Amino acid sequence: MPETSRRGLLFGTAAVSAGAFLTACTSNEPKEKAPAQSNQPAADDTEGKPVTIGFAGPQADHGWLNAINVQARTRAEKYSEVTLETTEGSNDTAAQIGQVKTLINKKVDVLVVLPADGKALTQVGLEAMRAGIPVVNLDRVFASPQAYRCWVGGDNYGMGLNAGHYIGEQLKDKANAKVVELAGIDNLELTKQRSQGFADALKNYSNIKLVARQAADFTVESGQAKMAQLLQAQKQFDALWNHDDDQGVGALRAIEQAGRDEFIMVGGAGAKSAMDAIKAGDSVLKATVLYPPTMAASAIDLARALGQSKGVSGLAEMEIPTSVTLYSAVVSKDNIDQYLPTGFS
Repeated sequence: MPETSRRGLLFGTAAVSAGAFLTACTSNEPKEKAPAQSNQPAADDTEGKPVTIGFAGPQADHGWLNAINVQARTRAEKYSEVTLETTEGSNDTAAQIGQVKTLINKKVDVLVVLPADGKALTQVGLEAMRAGIPVVNLDRVFASPQAYRCWVGGDNYGMGLNAGHYIGEQLKDKANAKVVELAGIDNLELTKQRSQGFADALKNYSNIKLVARQAADFTVESGQAKMAQLLQAQKQFDALWNHDDDQGVGALRAIEQAGRDEFIMVGGAGAKSAMDAIKAGDSVLKATVLYPPTMAASAIDLARALGQSKGVSGLAEMEIPTSVTLYSAVVSKDNIDQYLPTGFS
């Protein structure tokens, strides 16, 4: 039986409301009526109808990307009615397009895709949506909102903003404070957003100046090489923000080799190695700003809800939202025990 359209539901509610209003005006004993409530089930742990979710994830050549794949698989295993069809994972655009097309041909109920390149995979997202397969777009956004039903991902601008505010608060009483930035891959939009958020936060602290910036490549090797260059060029500074904890492993090596410890370091993403160092308290690394790979688990939850025609538990709406942006919390010695179990390898 076809579902009642949202338009029809809204008009039906309006008609009922109008009727109730007329009754209240003409009756000698008007009665208050409780507003109509949706009986739409929420996306909770209650078992629903079987759902096959196709998952096209990234190649696990980076700690965070591997965590994305692990989070998706682990979450799907939680639900007995969910079958997860996974691809091998690829950072090659053409290969991933082929993988998504295979999932479409298998007629999965819902697709979850973290595209290697959001713009390049937009067409295959559109193809899935036109085939009646709702798409949950994970992190790297497609170029058209018609290519997905829901987007879920991190807040890159907020990541930089929160890193900047944390550093600003640590240095707010220091005159002429100097800050350096070890960014990610400069041609990625996410890197630009993180840097912009960081710059905007520092505008609130007139005593702090960004004196140097280097872009690395999200690898241990690039982190070590680029950090060594920063240390060579800057003989003294007060804080470092590093966009990515994987390249941060290399950055810490360079710092230790140079014997430098006059500054504080803030990382990015939430790797277990970074959290362990924060808890140990024996290095310059004092905090990391989360970019949670748990977004993949949330994407599976949302895909399951779509496949079972559910809403989201805790929200009044009958459908899931069109976008969910995760918060980039700052993890420091003050809350490390709370977040340590979420650290990824």
